[in-house]
Amino acid sequence: MSQTIDLTLDGLSCGHCVKRVKESLEQRPDVELADVTVTEAHVTGTASADALIETIKQAGYGATLSHPKAKPLTESSIPSEALAAVPHELPVATADEESQQLLLSGMSCASCVTRVQHALQSVPGVTQARVNLAERTALVMGSASAADLVQAVEKAGYGAEAIEDDIKRRERQQETAIATMKRFRWQAIVALAVGIPVMVWGMIGDNMMVTGDNRSLWLAIGVITLAVMVFAGGHFYRNAWKSLLNRTATMDTLVALGTGVAWLYSMSVNLWPQWFPMEARHLYYEASAMIIGLINLGHMLEARARQRSSKALEKLLDLTPPTARVVTEDGEKSVPLADVQPGMLLRLTTGDRVPVDGEITQGEAWLDEAMLTGEPIPQQKGEGDSVHAGTVVQDGSVLFRASAVGSHTTLSRIIRMVRQAQSSKPEIGQLADKISAVFVPVVVAIALFSAAIWYFFGPAPQIVYTLVIATTVLIIACPCALGLATPMSIISGVGRAAEFGVLVRDADALQRASTLDTLVFDKTGTLTEGKPQVVAVKTFNGVDEAQALRLAAALEQGSSHPLAHAILEKAGDDKLPQVNGFRTLRGLGVSGEAEGHQLLLGNQALLNEQHVATDDMTAEITAQASQGSTPVLLAIDGKAAALLAVRDPLRSDSIAALERLHNAGYRLVMLTGDNPTTANAIAKEAGIDEVIAGVLPDGKADAIKRLQSQGRQVAMVGDGINDAPALAQADVGIAMGGGSDVA
Repeated sequence: MSQTIDLTLDGLSCGHCVKRVKESLEQRPDVELADVTVTEAHVTGTASADALIETIKQAGYGATLSHPKAKPLTESSIPSEALAAVPHELPVATADEESQQLLLSGMSCASCVTRVQHALQSVPGVTQARVNLAERTALVMGSASAADLVQAVEKAGYGAEAIEDDIKRRERQQETAIATMKRFRWQAIVALAVGIPVMVWGMIGDNMMVTGDNRSLWLAIGVITLAVMVFAGGHFYRNAWKSLLNRTATMDTLVALGTGVAWLYSMSVNLWPQWFPMEARHLYYEASAMIIGLINLGHMLEARARQRSSKALEKLLDLTPPTARVVTEDGEKSVPLADVQPGMLLRLTTGDRVPVDGEITQGEAWLDEAMLTGEPIPQQKGEGDSVHAGTVVQDGSVLFRASAVGSHTTLSRIIRMVRQAQSSKPEIGQLADKISAVFVPVVVAIALFSAAIWYFFGPAPQIVYTLVIATTVLIIACPCALGLATPMSIISGVGRAAEFGVLVRDADALQRASTLDTLVFDKTGTLTEGKPQVVAVKTFNGVDEAQALRLAAALEQGSSHPLAHAILEKAGDDKLPQVNGFRTLRGLGVSGEAEGHQLLLGNQALLNEQHVATDDMTAEITAQASQGSTPVLLAIDGKAAALLAVRDPLRSDSIAALERLHNAGYRLVMLTGDNPTTANAIAKEAGIDEVIAGVLPDGKADAIKRLQSQGRQVAMVGDGINDAPALAQADVGIAMGGGSDVA
């Protein structure tokens, strides 16, 4: 069976090294796929970890096992009989390798991520480190102490804080995000309040040159600009200094160089104009202020988006209740969720949200698992079945034994998968890292080279022209595009998309969307309406359809069954008869008396148990089931009366939209947690090429990976929490309006 093994690499320094390791691994017959970066490798196949490490050593590099446990890879073709059972067989989460999470500060670009990651991986005992620029966090695997990790980050020139308690971490992260956003906002306002008037005055009056009449005014502007640089842009210079001490360069280095040299040159011209030719007496105070203001504005917008993204992700943790009811020899008591341990016996009743993962030991209940599977119809659970944190008890009462708590629950794994997918770098991201690492030194080298040419071959006074040219190159190379040109083009494109009802969260998605060839759709809530409806009513033995609906709805008035709402909605506003002797028959249906008739409403097992002949219904039951509907049977006075087919129907505009996408050349795939019968019926109706059914959240992300490993450019379209890992894994994630915040 295929498995994915994670390795930490040592000795790789460039793209050539990565290519060499990747080719060495993929030459092995027992390796199916090798995903290699400068620091790590994820290898899929049947090869052992020792064999892979030896292969890498033969290629001239070092490797160690990142995780002691290999992760099985979900097979692409699962037998249909196994798929039907998948929703009930989600593996219980086990304790991961010892890990610590750090909150980081001071990072501003991709090269910062690389530096922090290398600093953490150099600490003895660390097997793997993942740095998330979006959340400003680091997940570190291994036995290293928190103090050593914090010290390593600080030595690299950044701030770090280790917080073990998850609730405190969330609070601290939000506090930091809000404080950062406010700081960048006032810094942007201050810098732009100075830069914009000076720039407009200079452009309108065509007066950016120093003369004898305006020297004092320009000197005052220069002093004000210096204050702006200190108070609104001080962090650029501090970060640049730290980078210099660590013998590296970041975009902050270029900002500091560009704005600093622009101000020094302008002040020199201002104080000693006689040293400069008339045409070289141009001042650049407004450039320093505008660059600082625009880049701070960009950082503020990024911080705001990051805070919203983190809030949506953290809302998942709120799906678990703050307390749980623990059953002991002394009775039941409510305890804080943090005190629940594996092995404890807990009770659930109607309306409760499941606090931790576990296995039912007694009782029966209907659980709404839409959070997990995305499917709107709750599942019946009994003794021996698994329950998962965050799901809701619609009806019933059970005792269950806790098997996974805290960060080891299925819900926590979903959150972790989203974070890991956010932290992983696509090829374009790795290219950006490499460019940013050499961009600043190259710019400085070009400035020095240009200055040298003017010094040796330029007109007199050479030293003045040399200074002017070097300053000009640094100012032009300063990342104004990051602060102005790029955001303006993004605003234009995103604004146009918004006119069509499309909200673009990540500008990179616009670029990647142009290369897509495969569209993967979640079923429930994306292609379908997202709620069960009665799609057909078939009557038998002379019963009228209106009468059958009225009596069925009358019974469902007293039921908490998940399909009751669909039947009541179908019956409309008709006045329903009084029901006497109402009974809920657990796992079968309901019974009662209305208008002098004895009524039964439920599944085929209920009618069989009550000795009601269903021969006339058999063909219709089979037909509706093959179309993905759930048949609900009604018996009146011991005779089969009606079949109500309940299904989550396709949206009215789904078929037309899918047909247009098909004609445009896209391959269409449905990815759903529902059973294969229902999924295939919906896919046939919608005209979808491929169906992957019975897949839970971690399986959805794996399915996207498999499609990507086949060379496809994949977009995932979904709306639920269960789709979040797949949305993050896909080349482009498209969340439907009205979906969950995290999607």
